[in-house]
Amino acid sequence: MPRTPLIAANWKMNPAPEGAFAADSPYRPQSGIETMVFPTFFDLQPCLEAGLPTGAQYGHPDSVGAHTGDVSMTMIKKAGCPFVLCGHSERRRDHHEEDSDVVAQAEAALRNGLHPVICVGETESERRTKRHKQVVERQVRVLPLREVVTIAYEPVWAIGTGVTPTPEQAEDMHAFIRSLIPEARRESTRILYGGSLTAENALEFFQQPDIDGGLVGGASLKPAVFREIVLAAVQARS
Repeated sequence: MPRTPLIAANWKMNPAPEGAFAADSPYRPQSGIETMVFPTFFDLQPCLEAGLPTGAQYGHPDSVGAHTGDVSMTMIKKAGCPFVLCGHSERRRDHHEEDSDVVAQAEAALRNGLHPVICVGETESERRTKRHKQVVERQVRVLPLREVVTIAYEPVWAIGTGVTPTPEQAEDMHAFIRSLIPEARRESTRILYGGSLTAENALEFFQQPDIDGGLVGGASLKPAVFREIVLAAVQARS
């Protein structure tokens, strides 16, 4: 069966955009396209109450414990969230999360009945020295890929920079990631692209056969722009 496109909004450390909870909000699923929002912890409950498909930006693998400032996967599930983001490059950079930490998060999410959206991607130097596939393979191989998960490929050098790989380069990496997924899950696992996605370039990315949608950062804070990105996914599917 064809994979349903997914457009996810990562609002990062920003409040929910104005109009996000409205009946005609672009963050709601539409036209056969699934959507998902990742707000701050303060906005999780308002998003859930508004009926938006909502995920947390991070969850600690331990259910309880001496982890000041953290929120566990168990708590996220109890709050009513069905999704969680794991291993975003900003978490890897700012909180020094390693591959083993990301795996622990993903496994804890699955144990708690959450659907993890797991981020992988290379830095500019790793791309420049042609180690990008080696790095991404290292990140992907250790993931619980026999379970139902979503992968988001986000080249670190493209996040928030306005610089993107060509759609063909992104497709090459997406196809490579798909080849690493066990055969039983290979064709059903969605792989999203993230990294300076805009209304102007989204269609070219979404037309690639192994790109199943996007993890949208800065552009997701502008509802009108996010709507155009969703419409690009609709157009690519038709």
